[in-house]
Parts: sequence; structure tokens; C-alpha cells
Amino acid sequence: MGERKKWRTAVSFHDGQEAFVRGYRLRDLVGNLTFTEAIYLVLKGELPDERTTKMLDAVFVATVEHSIAPPSVIAARAVISGGNPLNAGVAAGILAFGEAHGGALEGAMRFLQENADRDPEEVVREYLERGERIPGYGHRFYKEFDPRTVELFELAKELGFYGKYARFAEAVERAIEKLKGRRLVLNVDGAIAAIVSEMGFDWRLGKGFFIIGRTPGLVAHAYEELVMEKPFSKRLDEEKEVEYLGPGPRELPDRFRRRK
Repeated sequence: MGERKKWRTAVSFHDGQEAFVRGYRLRDLVGNLTFTEAIYLVLKGELPDERTTKMLDAVFVATVEHSIAPPSVIAARAVISGGNPLNAGVAAGILAFGEAHGGALEGAMRFLQENADRDPEEVVREYLERGERIPGYGHRFYKEFDPRTVELFELAKELGFYGKYARFAEAVERAIEKLKGRRLVLNVDGAIAAIVSEMGFDWRLGKGFFIIGRTPGLVAHAYEELVMEKPFSKRLDEEKEVEYLGPGPRELPDRFRRRK
């Protein structure tokens, strides 16, 4: 048995003039696979069937854009405004993905994969007693339902991806309302978490789905900032937009005055 090499991968390799992705010649994929099919291949290691492609395609479309207000777009456009190139702005936007924006997908996948065989009310009660937030529920704007969740679950039912994870996710939504006394909608992160869990994806890929889906939107915003706005256009108006909370003007004590 040969010596174990430092770098190991099952994703791709290069042999002579040929590049191979999960064992398939890259040139054979070009013009034959859709982008979504290629994404599934690199993530899962095998080619998807037609219904899987359609479902995953819908997942990416559901996450592609959601207005100029989220932290990732603000970060991307602010970095571009500082005089940086498009790639720096997009990278800044991706770095802004966190637990409150985009990152909940990973947590929601883990929550579903670890609890889907349990009683939903018991699970919710445990979270409430610990004072922990259940990832994938609640939205800043949507209070009755998340329209993206509705559309994705309707398609999931048509394509056969509405299974135990989706049923558990909706049961948890009902349990939260019953035990907490107010509705926290199953948001798009929770819906996608249920669907990709049905596809057999590991929860540690969660943030990856949001990165893949939202990056085109960040590219669009970064480009728009480059061509539509002047550099430094995102500077705050300190009189109208900033409330200063520190001490007022004061003199430096004599013991620190080292210059004549």
C-alpha cells in the first residue's frame, strides 16, 4: 500500500489533457449537463434524475435574491464603494452570511436530521425550556407564511421530496404556535433544509446551498454598484444617520502632553 498523500479528494482529478469530475470527463459534461445537474454531481458524487434536478433548481431560484436590505448586499456594495473590484465585493457579501442571514440553513438541517423521528411537541418544549431558538422558523417580514416555503413544498409534493423531514418541519411550526402562543413561520431556510435532507445531503453542507443560490444576486449587486454609483457613495451622513453615544469634546490631561 502506497504512502498516504497530504492532499486527498474524491471530487476531481486531471490526467494528461483531460479533467475528470467525479470520474466523468469534463468535456463530456459541457453542453450536456445543466448547471444544477453539475452542482449536484460535484456535491453528491453522482448524476441526478430529472425530478431531483427540477427540485434543486427551484431551491437555488428561491434563494437567488431578496432585496438590497440584507447584510450580505450591504457588505458587498459598501466594499465596492470603497474602490474595490467585483470579486472583493462578492467575497465580502459571502462573508456576511451568518446565523441571522443565510447560516440558519445549516442549523435547520441539523435540527431536522437529529430530531425528525421524535415527537415535535416534545422537541419544541425542550428548546423553549432551554431558551434556545429553533433554526428555520420566524422571519422579519413574513408573519403568516413564507411564500417561498409554500411554493417549494408544493413542488416537493409533486416531485416526491415531501417526506418525513418536511412533515416534521411543519409539525414543529404548529407546535411552536401551540406552546409559545404565537406563530413563527417555517421560513425558506427551514423548507430548503427539509427538502435537501430528503435528498440525503449532510447538514454540514447547509451553508453551501445558500452560498450557491445567493452568489448570483451578490454579483448583480456588486456589478450595479460598480457601474451606477460613484466610489465612496455609501458613506454615512453623520448628522442624519449616526447617533454618537460617547463623551463630548474634552481636553487631554497635562501628563499625556508630550509635545511642546
